[in-house]
Amino acid sequence: MTEMVYGTLPRQGGEPVLPRWWRTIDKLTLIFILVLFGIGLLLGFAASPPLAEKNGFEPFHYVFRQGFFGSIALIVMVSVSVMSPLMVRRLGVLGFVAAFIALALLPVLGTDFGKGATRWYSLGFASVQPSEFLKPGFVIVTAWLMAASQEINGPPGKIMSFSLVLTIVLFLAMQPDFGQAALILFGWGVMYFVAGAPIFLLIGIAVLVVLGGMFAYNNSEHFARRIDGFLNPDIDPTTQMGYATNAIREGGYFGVGVGEGQVKWSLPDAHTDFIIAVAAEEYGLVLVLAIIFLFLVITVRSLYRLMRERDPFARIAGTGLACMFGIQAFINMGVAVRLLPAKGMTLPFVSYGGSSLVAGGIAVGMLLALTRTRPQGVIGDHFIGRGRGTLGQNK
Repeated sequence: MTEMVYGTLPRQGGEPVLPRWWRTIDKLTLIFILVLFGIGLLLGFAASPPLAEKNGFEPFHYVFRQGFFGSIALIVMVSVSVMSPLMVRRLGVLGFVAAFIALALLPVLGTDFGKGATRWYSLGFASVQPSEFLKPGFVIVTAWLMAASQEINGPPGKIMSFSLVLTIVLFLAMQPDFGQAALILFGWGVMYFVAGAPIFLLIGIAVLVVLGGMFAYNNSEHFARRIDGFLNPDIDPTTQMGYATNAIREGGYFGVGVGEGQVKWSLPDAHTDFIIAVAAEEYGLVLVLAIIFLFLVITVRSLYRLMRERDPFARIAGTGLACMFGIQAFINMGVAVRLLPAKGMTLPFVSYGGSSLVAGGIAVGMLLALTRTRPQGVIGDHFIGRGRGTLGQNK
């Protein structure tokens, strides 16, 4: 009877999840990530057969594994990118706790696979590197603490995050894994800067980093050997750096041809840490510049979208994720061309590696979620509005 008198109210249905996700996602970044993964598979066909032959597998055994783990990474990436910032924060906190416990237990339960650094858990069919999964969780937890410190009567989040990063760096240095430690410290510094750290404090932290490097050089044979090799003007042609440098030189502008490269037969890590050397030798400078362009656009475009973000947590966390993504690519390629000391660090979505691929999918999924278009004004409007309110109260 009520409906006959007053009529029925139209049902207010929300926009379905997938259409809303597709409308608000950064499509160009998503496409470029898929292109990077495709390039990784292409280079895998060139770099993996020598290793497969050495270990008694089918020629493209590692390519198939990369495709399998990469598919998982892409599914995880899309799944995480659908989440709201609140859900991203919850996932990040839970992931950080699990990864931190796994990192702390490495000296007891981990293995080094004969590489001199205890960084992995062996599962028989695969291995897991906790530090890879720690990075996105660390960014989320740190951003949460820094954002909370900006609230009235908020906790001392910046001091807490500083204690947290020192603890993690100490655990990583004990493995030793100075590359990941430096990456974690860099990400924290960028987020601290975005959260409003005084410049003198950042200078003081930089001084502490230099002093820490000097201490590591004097007390770690592993670290000192890497630095000495980097500073030595003469490159031993029989070392990994020598093989990589020669491959890049031989590739020229357009490469020696698909499948014609030789560096993959000499470098034990041609499919992981030195994958860019394979790209340079077989496909030349053209492909290397294309890869650099993809990483540059993804990083800069994400930072540009975050400049309009009004939520402090999303802005700080997104900046940390974007900068760590970009600097990891820079470190990997910088090592190959001898701009940086040798570091065991993969090229995101291009290098072979189950942990790095899946963890990269989580990190980029979080970045895509935090850079999605949401109904809000630019951050400048927020401060202008607050200023107008204050002027009104003063009147």
